[in-house]
Amino acid sequence: MASEQPFQITIPEEALALLKRKLEDARLPDEINEADWAYGAPLADIRRLTERWKDGYDWRAHERELNGLPMFTRSVEVERFGELNVHYVHQRSAVEGAIPLLFVHGWPGSFLEVTKVLPLLTGPSAEHPSFHVVAPSLPGYAWSQGVLKQGFHAKHYAELFNKLMISLGYSEYVTQGGDWGHVLTLTTASKYGPKNVKASHTNMPMADPIKFRQNPLGYLKCLFTLLVSRETQSVASQNFFRTGMGYFAIQSTKPQTIGYSLADSPVGLLAWIYEKLVIWTDSYQWSDDEVLTWVSIYWFSRAGPAASVRIYYELAKTGETIHFPKVTVPVGLSFFPKEAGRSPRAVLRAKWKIVSESEHEVGGHFAAYEQPEALVGDLRKMFGKSGPAAGVVPGCTGY
Repeated sequence: MASEQPFQITIPEEALALLKRKLEDARLPDEINEADWAYGAPLADIRRLTERWKDGYDWRAHERELNGLPMFTRSVEVERFGELNVHYVHQRSAVEGAIPLLFVHGWPGSFLEVTKVLPLLTGPSAEHPSFHVVAPSLPGYAWSQGVLKQGFHAKHYAELFNKLMISLGYSEYVTQGGDWGHVLTLTTASKYGPKNVKASHTNMPMADPIKFRQNPLGYLKCLFTLLVSRETQSVASQNFFRTGMGYFAIQSTKPQTIGYSLADSPVGLLAWIYEKLVIWTDSYQWSDDEVLTWVSIYWFSRAGPAASVRIYYELAKTGETIHFPKVTVPVGLSFFPKEAGRSPRAVLRAKWKIVSESEHEVGGHFAAYEQPEALVGDLRKMFGKSGPAAGVVPGCTGY
């Protein structure tokens, strides 16, 4: 395994010039009268953001800000795929006995999601535990190398993550994830827990239903609990599965086809991602520059934006988009009202060893970015001195 290399983002001037030319030549569609969000991202929003991206948005200023993060790259050997060069944020706490935490993003997220929680997690305090944080960019995202061989499944992500953590000196650690991060951290816990992964936390509390043939007692218990509690899908979940799954169908079946648009058209990429940023969050007040930085990371990414959607195809082939792994380590859950990926608690409790649950009044899909204090509070509650997962990492109490 190659040694760690410090990393700084340095987008070439010619790449910035090409983006500007493409934005200048953009041809926007018309729009149905008074459509608002019914047909997708509104024309007025995309026109405004396009103009800002072309004239006014200062990538270099945001690049300098991002370069203030402790970023690195390292090549990690993955079985059947050889070495993959991985980009990641690695921030150690000043507390020597801090808890090692693997933080994993999804789509259309990136390492950017860790920026708000990083100082909260690593900061020392006698009142709460501190964490050493590792936040990798998934292969094909940001400045991680893309995968050009078929069959890169959840187990391969798990192998990469576990080897990365061990290479950084964290042979025992805990995880946190949402979106694909939820699936991939649970897979990591399933394959490498409890030896390496000691506990897992998710803000996308979603599991496949219990089947009678596999677990008769668990099935009946779950059914009884559902009948008594009358717990149903949230409004966000109902709306998502009714009108918000189009992107999923495309990316899990024909990622290459949509990839041409994402790779060649910055406006197409902007609209594709912006729609999710707005609809999947809980009235979060996005500034134009926040959106454009988020999207620019995709546009300038090492493998190109098309690489980011291939995970849907690969994991759909194995059923890993709907079947979640069984884990034996303690699991913590955060429930946010606008998170569409949410299963009834009875299903979750029957599936995993749930030790911590927190219900929040506001927040959506990108919890670490929308509600950083709330998410960090849940991790502190789970791993703090009196928490249900206190001391799961030997010698690393967080204090």
